[in-house]
Order: sequence, then structure tokens, then C-alpha cells
Amino acid sequence: MTLHHVGPVPGAELIRVNEDIDLIKVSVGPMDNNAYLIRPEAGPAILVDAAAEPGRLKALVGDDEVGAVITTHRHSDHTGALADVIAATGAQPWCGKPDAEAIEASTGVTCRTVWDGDVFRLGDIELDVIGLVGHTRGSIALRLRGNPSDHVLTGDSLFPGGVGKTSGSREFEQLYNDVCMKIFAPLADTTVIHPGHGDATTAGEERPNLPLWRARGW
Repeated sequence: MTLHHVGPVPGAELIRVNEDIDLIKVSVGPMDNNAYLIRPEAGPAILVDAAAEPGRLKALVGDDEVGAVITTHRHSDHTGALADVIAATGAQPWCGKPDAEAIEASTGVTCRTVWDGDVFRLGDIELDVIGLVGHTRGSIALRLRGNPSDHVLTGDSLFPGGVGKTSGSREFEQLYNDVCMKIFAPLADTTVIHPGHGDATTAGEERPNLPLWRARGW
């Protein structure tokens, strides 16, 4: 599978997850945030990270029914369009439980919550929820099982070249350990990592660099 960068201009990248589900990626806002639409062959879709530019996100959704908007973490560059998109689509908002209070305070949106080990189901879509503590207390990644490869939407917890930004060594250690134990340990090298900004990578591309990340502390 070829993975192409999607810039902050009209256009989107279509990724075929399996014969029944597509993953559509678009970049929005001044911080090049990735928003993802998980669209099944039939039934409601899921939008992950209504980050910015609600008009573009509504155009991305088009006539599709959106049953849920899932926010990967509480930072404002990932929630900027949340209230507008929820109002326009009538979708149910969801997020990681430890970040729910902060998201409500900044957006006015009250989210239902999931956390590590939960399975989120909507129609034909099934997502494994992975709690990754360190970038924020309530960051989540979402694993979408595919054929031939699984896909994991990691928010700002994992990027090509390292884990997400943390506020200190303790938070780095927590996030590094969570990523190692919950993503790299159980998942195959072919697993595609879709971060909250920029380009995708694979678990196999990043795995050899884990000792380097640990040594440098970021």
C-alpha cells in the first residue's frame, strides 16, 4: 500500500482497510491536523478528531450518516470543530475517560467515554481502544482490524520517529512504556500507524528505533 502525504488543501486520501470499510484521511487547520473518517460499506460512519475547519469536515462526510465522533485527546487543536460537527451531524461524541472533563470545559461538548481495553462498536465497525497515558492523561489510540494489515489511529501519542510530546521524564516513561507494551508488543510489523499530524508509518519501520527513543528521552 502506498501512503501519500495529505496537505492542508482540498483533497483527501482513501485507504482501503478491507472489503467493507474505507479509511479517509484529510488534513485541516494551521497545525496540519489529520481527521479520519471510517466509512463502512453500509451503516453509520465514525469521524476521528474533529480538529478544525468544520466546513471541510462536513464536506468530507457528505451525505453519509455519522454515528460517532471520537476525540483522541483533549488538546484544542484536536477539538476545534467538535461542537460544530456534533451540531451538524447529530453524532454522539466520545473520548478517553480521563480527558472528558477537559474537553467539556473547552468545547461545551459532553462526551461519552471509553478507556483502555474497551471495544467500540458501531454497526459493522469495531475498534479496539488503547489508552496511552503521557501526552495527556486520557489519550487513546484506536485499532481498526484490516486485511491484509491492521490500522491504528494514534492521535499525538505516536508518530514516525518517536512518541508524542510529554511534559517531563515521568510522562515520557509512561508513554514510552504504554506504546511498547500496547502497540509494538502485540501488533505485527505490517500494522499501519496513522498519527494526528503528518504522514503514516508502520510498526515495522519504527520498531528498530525503540531503544534510541528510550536513550534520548523523547
